[in-house]
Amino acid sequence: MAGSKIFLREARCLKMASSLYSQRGCLVQARRHLALTCPSAAKIAPPRRPREKVEIPGLEVITYGERMHYVPGLAKPVYPPWEKDYKDPGYYKSPPAQEMALYKQKPCYVFNQRTSMLEAVRQAAWLTKTQVNSGLPPHLLTLAESLESRVEDQSERVQNAIKHARFWDTTESRPNKEKYSKTLLLNLLHLCATLQSSSSTQRRRILAENYSLAATWRRGEDLFQVRGQNGLLQCSMDALPQVCGEKDISATVDHVLETFYPVSPTIDLQKVNVYKEMNCTGFRYDYLYPHAHTLYFLESTDPQWKLKPDQFRAKMFMFAFGNALARAHKLYGTEPRSLLQRPITVQAVGSNGRIFQFLVFQLNTTDLDQDDGIKNQMWLDADVELYDFAKVRPLIKKKQVKVPAGLSGYKAEAFRKFLALYLHGAV
Repeated sequence: MAGSKIFLREARCLKMASSLYSQRGCLVQARRHLALTCPSAAKIAPPRRPREKVEIPGLEVITYGERMHYVPGLAKPVYPPWEKDYKDPGYYKSPPAQEMALYKQKPCYVFNQRTSMLEAVRQAAWLTKTQVNSGLPPHLLTLAESLESRVEDQSERVQNAIKHARFWDTTESRPNKEKYSKTLLLNLLHLCATLQSSSSTQRRRILAENYSLAATWRRGEDLFQVRGQNGLLQCSMDALPQVCGEKDISATVDHVLETFYPVSPTIDLQKVNVYKEMNCTGFRYDYLYPHAHTLYFLESTDPQWKLKPDQFRAKMFMFAFGNALARAHKLYGTEPRSLLQRPITVQAVGSNGRIFQFLVFQLNTTDLDQDDGIKNQMWLDADVELYDFAKVRPLIKKKQVKVPAGLSGYKAEAFRKFLALYLHGAV
């Protein structure tokens, strides 16, 4: 009986569909839903529109609130929001921005670790009043070449560090990029420490992670701020020596900053009205390692926050400047100075596990309001490859091995520059 009833319902549905087809002349064919009945296979009804609430002044609305249950024909009661007598962080509602204690009419433009600036390095150079130079300073490259001859098996040890990160530290067929990038960076840092373990200066350094930075400055009529967490920082008891002398610093007066009109310099920066003008290195005043030596950055693997190579270099640029500026404000005060008594040098290294970015920044002035006068200096060596391929399995095309399994195309120049920045100030 049940099967015959379902068959009759299907027949009725097909008859109704054929009649609609003949009446309307449409080309839509009737579909048979063997597992469904006719009512459940029908078209989904559109969502109901919410009723408009009409408020008549002077007329009291009769609700079912006093009866404590739903009554058809009576209006739904509206209760005031329940305020707890204790603070519950899970249900906290912030007041409007205009009512906050730190609200200011003048906005502040903030650069953080997820900011992707449109003009990248050019925009960062204008914001920080910096002269950009390509390549590393010559004396750093000379230092790396002189140290390479002292260690016989340096290339072999570096290649073993790469193989450990890419092959030996995982059981997966293809290791995670975030994991092997961090492992490779720590391996290279450990290798640099063992190559010059006898130096007493190396014992005066320490690595810090997940520290928060804040640095504020004025550029023209706008207020800017760099803040947030920025990778792994190597701190030192001793400050880095300045890269350029007074003659080269004075020559920066003639440098003209590159503009990118009609693009605004504040594009892609976070505009906030609730802020506090502060300068903090991220550590206490009695910290034993107050000087920032080198910042180490790793490219994010999150597709939502992944930066392009040029934006990634701009991030290194801005946070190196922020660390130097926060240190300068701590040493010389927040008043702008056209020329610092001793320029502050901060280095930065960025990597994605294969390609490295090297940056050296020297803060010469904190007077960043106008375009004229002494400029800061920055040296950038971009896209330096450490190796070509690291394959778990060989790459075969048309029965020919294009890329063999294992590590191939190792380039010692990248590690020489990495070692030069690590030993800067210690040799």
